[in-house]
Amino acid sequence: MAIMNIHTDNEFRLRFKDLWRLIGNSPLLVINFRYKGQNRTIYAKAEHYNITGSIKDRMALYILEKAYHDGKIKAEDTIVEATSGNTGIAFAAIGRALGHNVRIVMPDWMSKERIDIIKSLGAKIIPISKEQGGFLGSIELSEKIAAEEPDIFLPRQFSNEANALAHERTTGPEIWCQLTYHGIIPDAFVAGVGTGGTVMGVGRFLKQMKPGIKIHPLEPSESPTMSTGHKVGSHRIQGISDEFIPALIKLDELDSIVAVPDGDSILMAQKLAKQLGLAVGISSGANFLGALQIQNAMGSESNVVTVFADCNKKYLSTDLMREEPVKAGYESTDVELINFRVYKRVCDNCCDMFGCELKPYTRVK
Repeated sequence: MAIMNIHTDNEFRLRFKDLWRLIGNSPLLVINFRYKGQNRTIYAKAEHYNITGSIKDRMALYILEKAYHDGKIKAEDTIVEATSGNTGIAFAAIGRALGHNVRIVMPDWMSKERIDIIKSLGAKIIPISKEQGGFLGSIELSEKIAAEEPDIFLPRQFSNEANALAHERTTGPEIWCQLTYHGIIPDAFVAGVGTGGTVMGVGRFLKQMKPGIKIHPLEPSESPTMSTGHKVGSHRIQGISDEFIPALIKLDELDSIVAVPDGDSILMAQKLAKQLGLAVGISSGANFLGALQIQNAMGSESNVVTVFADCNKKYLSTDLMREEPVKAGYESTDVELINFRVYKRVCDNCCDMFGCELKPYTRVK
């Protein structure tokens, strides 16, 4: 039974306003390092500061707010979503905060921590094996549940344009505001592709502000789904390159695809934690290395931005916590982390969801 109903427009606005105070406006990390003896800087949004510790909180809250706003969800509805983990955690927490029961359909090979966190938030998990269809099977089952049962709300994160819009309205403006306040204009943005919402949404906003900026999607070298157009191989970077190219991804709107080895990503995430105290997940290590690749191509002084999508607490039972062998061609071995600075919020309108006019921002030709 729902624990809270939103009966009036005023309750609706106040409840979501409170939740947005726990999500978004994350710090922008200015990471100083040496690469092959050369001083460098890369910028990364610290998304593990959101309420459940991942960037997926933005998308989950925005999708639910827009669904309420558009009358597509009712107070008594059960939220059902197929996910590889972080999105399930986000919908479990935010769904319960709004009074909804939540069911998460997910592949059964995701980390134990992801499963335990979702359960701790009062959501029901429906595990799907590879024999049952894996990730695609999870999506099919969620659609079947919605077709057969009443009062079901499906967020459909992989095809819901509100996913990308969440980042176009919040993450992108925050990055622009935090950098330009300090006189820095971004040259490129890099992000791993799970649903594609982050790279598409942030990219669309940044291109409005600076049309010449480069926007690069990232995938594991071991599973180049976007490059080949279909699932190839397996990898250890949970949360990206699931089993297909998401409907949200428009490769013709993006620049070249960046590929990073999962082992190198693990080593980089370990280094960020051990040397700088930044307890981030494996995809954050991948995003840092992807940003480094683009910086190498654009020039050592180029301003490349990425995201640290989540924290390391969801990977304590994975290879992130084990010794990872170094292989030829790994970039992390040439990275010497020095320190980081923090750019925090400079504008309260950065994640004002409905009616944000973006007045503080200046477009660059």
